[in-house]
Amino acid sequence: MEDVLTELPPPSRFFLEDLNNFTPPTPPLPSPFLLLSNPNSKTPLRPSLLIIALSTPSLYLLHHLSSKTLTGTLVLPEISSSGNSVEPSLKDKSCNLYAITHANESIILANFQYSVPSERTHAIAKTLIGQQIIPERVLIFDCIQSRNFRGRLSTDDTFALKLETAVERKGVPLLKSLNYFPSGSVIEGLGAALLGRCQMKNIKGSLCVSWPELGGSVTSTLKSVLLKDVLPGLELKIDANGEDEGLRFGHKHHYIDSDLYT
Repeated sequence: MEDVLTELPPPSRFFLEDLNNFTPPTPPLPSPFLLLSNPNSKTPLRPSLLIIALSTPSLYLLHHLSSKTLTGTLVLPEISSSGNSVEPSLKDKSCNLYAITHANESIILANFQYSVPSERTHAIAKTLIGQQIIPERVLIFDCIQSRNFRGRLSTDDTFALKLETAVERKGVPLLKSLNYFPSGSVIEGLGAALLGRCQMKNIKGSLCVSWPELGGSVTSTLKSVLLKDVLPGLELKIDANGEDEGLRFGHKHHYIDSDLYT
């Protein structure tokens, strides 16, 4: 007679991975979409330049560009809009689109004020470039992640570098004052997906990556790039405490300990 207390139980008829066959699959997330302020706007929009801000300093700078008009928003369904203010604010979780006119050129700004999961980057890139918006040229502002940079980084260093699509490198570059991102280093996330989308659609595209992620020094560096290479002569209103506000503002990254980078 078997001893039910000491005998080993019979093996399960299922492996652990087989049990997942009885779990309904997770429904796919709805696609991102553009919601324009004027439903009667002619689409696709064809700006001469699309500027996309992903890094905190670039968001701060583009938020303070004068004479911009809110034209729409990019909606990522899983990002809740609860708590957002009626007027555009740097504290909102949103991606607002703005239109400006500079030197007789039409320009659209896209300010990403939330973090984008890696699995959603390509869907957003397709939505923003090549469907309802077909730009002649794209400029992306992103930040350097220390884990992807080949070399030592210190918060005492401040710099900006660039990557370009093949068609951008053949002509007159937009970011004339910047050196190229060094080989062996890596760019990932939404910035990489957007630049890859430009490459695939044969669009002139530039990616400006800066270091550090936060601070008045990098904000000043990007301001110089923006006013020297991209929008010369454009008015940029920043109050007397602008750099302090730029230091405090950070919706995605809060790295302030220099030991993390050295």
